[in-house]
Amino acid sequence: METSRATTLLFLLFLPCSVLCSASRTKSAFPLRRRELMHSSDQGLYATRYFTQTLDHFNYKPESYATFQQKYLVNDTFWGGKGAPIFVYAGNEGSIEWFAQNTGFMFDVAPLFKAMLIFIEHRYYGESVPFGSEKAAYSNTSTLGYLSSTQALADYATLIIDLKKNLSSDDSPVVAFGGSYGGMLAAWFRLKYPHVAIGALASSAPILQFDDIISPYTFNDIITNDYKSESESCYRTIKNSWKELEDVFNQPGGAEKLAKAFKICNGKVDDLESWIETAFVYGAMTDYPTASNFLTHLPAYPVKQMCKAIDNPTSGNDTFARLYGAMNIYYNYTGAAQCFDLNPSSEIGYNGWGWQSCTEMVLPTEGSSERSIFPAQTYNYTEYAESCQAYYGITPRPHWITTEFGGHHIDKVLKRFGSNIIFFNGLRDPWSGGGVLKSPNPSLIAIVAPKGAHHVDLRFATKEDPIWLQKVREMEIGIITKWLEEYYADFQL
Repeated sequence: METSRATTLLFLLFLPCSVLCSASRTKSAFPLRRRELMHSSDQGLYATRYFTQTLDHFNYKPESYATFQQKYLVNDTFWGGKGAPIFVYAGNEGSIEWFAQNTGFMFDVAPLFKAMLIFIEHRYYGESVPFGSEKAAYSNTSTLGYLSSTQALADYATLIIDLKKNLSSDDSPVVAFGGSYGGMLAAWFRLKYPHVAIGALASSAPILQFDDIISPYTFNDIITNDYKSESESCYRTIKNSWKELEDVFNQPGGAEKLAKAFKICNGKVDDLESWIETAFVYGAMTDYPTASNFLTHLPAYPVKQMCKAIDNPTSGNDTFARLYGAMNIYYNYTGAAQCFDLNPSSEIGYNGWGWQSCTEMVLPTEGSSERSIFPAQTYNYTEYAESCQAYYGITPRPHWITTEFGGHHIDKVLKRFGSNIIFFNGLRDPWSGGGVLKSPNPSLIAIVAPKGAHHVDLRFATKEDPIWLQKVREMEIGIITKWLEEYYADFQL
């Protein structure tokens, strides 16, 4: 049974699932025109708009002047008007609606700051696809070549500048927000375009997960610690299960036995190990203190609940029954599914992220030590590069991101250069190993939450939120308030 590691070509930059915040709509600064739609959830509204975006910001060949329609979402319910703040979400690798509906912090604080909210879709994801269609855009390496983080950042800058001009509000301060890959983009946006954004909240942004800065074993070490800290027996069961899965699969009739044990109704049993591993990886990433509906419906503290299912099985006492119980926590917490699909649909743009991870976003995470809950595996960049060459016909550029944005000795480099960035990391999040965990200077502030998971601070606030999470958000609000006060004070000079 081959395990295609879920984290190799997929980096989830996800924001926790919820509906938009409650708001009574005031007169819109964006009257609906022909290409606009209104979307509503139970508790909020946003307008969908499209911007005519340039295909290539960094070249002057005739084909570079081609354009495409870039989607962005607007909520101006609480905007204070001309000169008031604009909060911009730097879109990730998926449809922008998904991120708007899962970034509650921005909706929660918009009334406080009288801020307009803008969510910009990343090029090549969702509807923001060049060349007329996804099929054409993804057809070859020449059309895919315009998909990069630098192009995306230039998109954001171009759109924001044009938006402010159309609003006759050139002096509105802009704060960038983002989680995971979006958090990386938010941080880089502040560093590369300080004249556009006065600050950035970069949540769970592993901007150091490149080159040889962070060990490729760190990611799986953190996941291992998450489960081991809950239960030693849970950790042992998971760790020892892989060999048993392999042994059964290789027996005559083994695939059928596994399909029956895990109630698989769709997908190849060859993918079972990867499917199980995905649950443990994402369970650790989204180990939130409250129930969530982000990647899937999950209870509060899913790692604890998955370990309870393993340690105290409700049906059968063998390894597969225990694993099946844990899979039910991750994939079927609502109990609606009667059997499992090993190839479920997703909001994530797998094809686009596959390209990005095979070009510039080379994030070494695949190493597993002997103590890991996953099978021991040596990180092999050569093998990784060969797979990219075989699939796309290109060779990754593993050193480009640190060349373009930096990363090595970031504390010393940014100490006298960068400003106004919040780096939030929860230490239960495997991506925190590549995050900025110490403040380089007084205005580049690292907030570290030992019990936090993947960009938990950007989730909608709930009554069940623990005190430590409430304090994190209060700290972030205080920092952003200071940025805005300083901006307006300087503007009056």
